[in-house]
Amino acid sequence: MAVTKLHHVAYRCNDAQETADFYTKYLGLEYYAAVAEEDVPSTGEKCPYMHIFFAMKDGSCVAFFEVPSSPPMQKDPNTPDWVQHLALNVESRDELLQRKSLLEEDGINVVGPTNHGFCESIYFFDPNGHRTELTYHLGDAAMMQKLKSTAPLMLKKWNEKKVVPADASWVHKN
Repeated sequence: MAVTKLHHVAYRCNDAQETADFYTKYLGLEYYAAVAEEDVPSTGEKCPYMHIFFAMKDGSCVAFFEVPSSPPMQKDPNTPDWVQHLALNVESRDELLQRKSLLEEDGINVVGPTNHGFCESIYFFDPNGHRTELTYHLGDAAMMQKLKSTAPLMLKKWNEKKVVPADASWVHKN
C-alpha cells in the first residue's frame, strides 16, 4: 500500500488561539507546529493565514487554518450535523469518561457514551462548530474481521438499490 499513515487532516477555525486552547485542554493533544504565510504555497494566491498543528501519539496531526480575510465559514445546509466529524481514538474507557467529565464541567454539551459494538464514543462540538468524536476501541480481531469481510457485499448491495443492507446491523445490538 502506498499510503502508510495519516499525516494530517485540516479544518478551518475561527480563532487559532481559542482552537489551540480547546484541543490541548480538552483532548490532551500536543500543540506541535505552526506555519503562517501571506501567500498560499500550492496556489500562489494572496491569502494570509495561520496554520496550526496538534500531534497525536502515532505522529499524525489534526490541523486548523485561521483565514481572517475570508468570509466566515459556513456549514453545508444539505449535510446533517452528525455526518462530517473528526473521530479521535483514546486509550481506555476511563480516558473517554474523564474527557467527557472535563468537557461537561466547562458547560460543553456531550452526547454519549454511545456503544457502536466495535467502539464506544462521545460526541461534542469544538469552538469552531466542528463535530468531534472521541472513541475507545472495543472490537476484538474476530469482530473486526467480520466487519471487513462484509464490507464489499454491503457496498455492492447499497450501490444496487440505495437501501440499507443489514449485513452489519449486529454491531448495534449489544
